[in-house]
Amino acid sequence: MGARAENAEVIVIGGGIVGLAVAWRASQRGLRVTLLERDTAGSGTSSVAAGMLAPVSEVEFGEAGARALELGLRSALLWREFADELEAVAGEPVGVLSTGTLMVARDADEARELERQLSFRGALGLRAMRARASEARELEPALAPTIRLALELPDDHSVDPRLALAALRAACAAGGVRVREQACVTRVVGEGGAVSGVELEGGERVLAPAVVVAMGAFSAGLNGVPERVPVRPVKGQTLRLRDPAGPGLLRRGVRFEDGYLVPRADGRYVLGGTVEERGFDQTATAGGIYELLRECHELVPGVSELVIEELCVGLRPGTPDNLPAIGPSALSGLVWATGHYRNGILLAPLTAELVVGLLTHSGGEERLLAACDPRRFAEAGSGRAAAEGLRERRGGRAAGVGAGR
Repeated sequence: MGARAENAEVIVIGGGIVGLAVAWRASQRGLRVTLLERDTAGSGTSSVAAGMLAPVSEVEFGEAGARALELGLRSALLWREFADELEAVAGEPVGVLSTGTLMVARDADEARELERQLSFRGALGLRAMRARASEARELEPALAPTIRLALELPDDHSVDPRLALAALRAACAAGGVRVREQACVTRVVGEGGAVSGVELEGGERVLAPAVVVAMGAFSAGLNGVPERVPVRPVKGQTLRLRDPAGPGLLRRGVRFEDGYLVPRADGRYVLGGTVEERGFDQTATAGGIYELLRECHELVPGVSELVIEELCVGLRPGTPDNLPAIGPSALSGLVWATGHYRNGILLAPLTAELVVGLLTHSGGEERLLAACDPRRFAEAGSGRAAAEGLRERRGGRAAGVGAGR
């Protein structure tokens, strides 16, 4: 098939929350946008996410953890305005709950770990309050009387991703974004060192001078790009539950060692947390769900009375350092917006701002972009390759000496 002119200035590949947010913000800046989605926009991993806006509870030790925290805190601050604006444009709710999160320990070992986590967050200037078992049960009476300790994190909230995705689709439609579904992009097309469009399965080419890759876990399979961004799928299983009695079992999200239970405003809950390196396998397993239910029941016994509505499997897009890849490619006009791992929902507003800034050449946020630079993987790969080459050369010299004897 030949090339197809869409009269677009930007092609966004991927219709998850990141792709939709980028498309909406780009259209607001006056750009003509076509969004290409391999399945149905809003139906992938974003739709099965718990929707935690939780940079404080997600923070990890180390340099990469510090960079992820900065990104998460910045995007969390954007979420309220993002949600309000989205609701006004789309005329649909987004489902933000600003009720905080509890991290809960069920035994002495987990309590000691929570104490360590409390000190860590205090050193970073994050709000985290120690709550004894009785205090935690005053906050959330549904918690089991056997819990040992909790941390209250008042600045971690949640959003309903399905509502947010529906609102983003409506906002994109209102903004003139052309959404093409069942449009699987296989290759980026470039000419003279600059992007000129993409090629779909079947050979059709769609043309535009700028392309944003927001393909999540499928990003590494894209052909025609000059650098490899090592995004891998990390499987996560979740249960969607409903309380027949309506809302009230929990107000806050509850996080435990290997999972979380996140409430919705209508009496529904998302129970999740499995992290499985299974490639693109999306089968649900009895073992994974059993472990989630067993551990959650020890902390929130009332979970056993909830009705199972749906069993979901998603593929988180992970990178070697668990930081996203947001920034320009060596191919002029190509921009990466992928690799958000467990924080795609949280980072969607910030990612959209960063990407649209690159598309419009408006500058700013250089430090944040440096932390997410996709080219860091090529540089790391070059360093590893050089070290391996040096070892091989040293090994070759040693072998040569031995052979000459």
